[in-house]
Amino acid sequence: MEHFKCLIIGSGPAGYTAAVYAARADLKPVMYEGLEPGGQLMITTDVDNYPGFPVGIKGPELMSQFKEQALRFKTDIRLGRATKVDFNASPKKVWIDEEKEITADTIIIATGASAKWLGLESEIRLRNLGGGVSACAVCDGFFYRGQDVAIVGAGDTACEEAHYLSKLCNKVYMIVRRDEFRASKAMQHRVQNTSNIEILYSSQPVEVLGNQVVEGALIKNSVTGIMRELKITGFFVAIGHQPNTQIFKDFITMDEQGYLLTQPGSSKTNIEGVFACGDAQDKIYRQAITAAGTGCMAALDAERYLASKE
Repeated sequence: MEHFKCLIIGSGPAGYTAAVYAARADLKPVMYEGLEPGGQLMITTDVDNYPGFPVGIKGPELMSQFKEQALRFKTDIRLGRATKVDFNASPKKVWIDEEKEITADTIIIATGASAKWLGLESEIRLRNLGGGVSACAVCDGFFYRGQDVAIVGAGDTACEEAHYLSKLCNKVYMIVRRDEFRASKAMQHRVQNTSNIEILYSSQPVEVLGNQVVEGALIKNSVTGIMRELKITGFFVAIGHQPNTQIFKDFITMDEQGYLLTQPGSSKTNIEGVFACGDAQDKIYRQAITAAGTGCMAALDAERYLASKE
């Protein structure tokens, strides 16, 4: 059975940043990349808001550079997915791909979160093409300045993102699948009082139109059955995220949505020697730069924890 000083579960900006800091601290980190090596940025085209890249960079290229930097400091990066853990054991145990059992003195959880999608064939195809389908208005709204866009969702996040888009775009269609919002009254009033947001209640997206890029969306009113075609160039989905934390539920304290809870001002979880970073514990910001920052925190916390045990 292999044993490590520092095990990083998951990759993406948080995991790779944790790896860089842990490796430079001589923790000899081992990283298992998970099902989606590189995380959500691997399905993101242009990244214009990550500092240090004044002309922007493609999401996969940015993650490739993160990985190269982690490898430069001799992080042991491996393919594989953590499928089971035992954090009551000493040392802590993790099973990879349901077969390989390993142990570690410290564990950094960087498993991220996955955006929820409608599941339309056209939505997924255009998302994968980088053709104008996005789950992050704050990340990608900039590219649609002065254009008409649509956003699907009814919660606080959807309202926030619709309002954000309204400042950049000519018109924002807000597609609410039920006959009412789920958002707080304050957030509802904000979008209802924004002149260039048109709210479409009881409306179901049927298809995102376009071969290579978004050219429109076909919407069906679930009450009247009337179909309507929206002329748009961007299609945003804001129906929530699912943190990839299920395997930790018997050990790590979470909120009702499954986000890992950390001690204020740190990456420490309720289990000594286990640290959480990135979107697995951040449901508010969910940006590459904030994920990288918490990855740094997790590595520093792990280093200090190990030093305290010497």
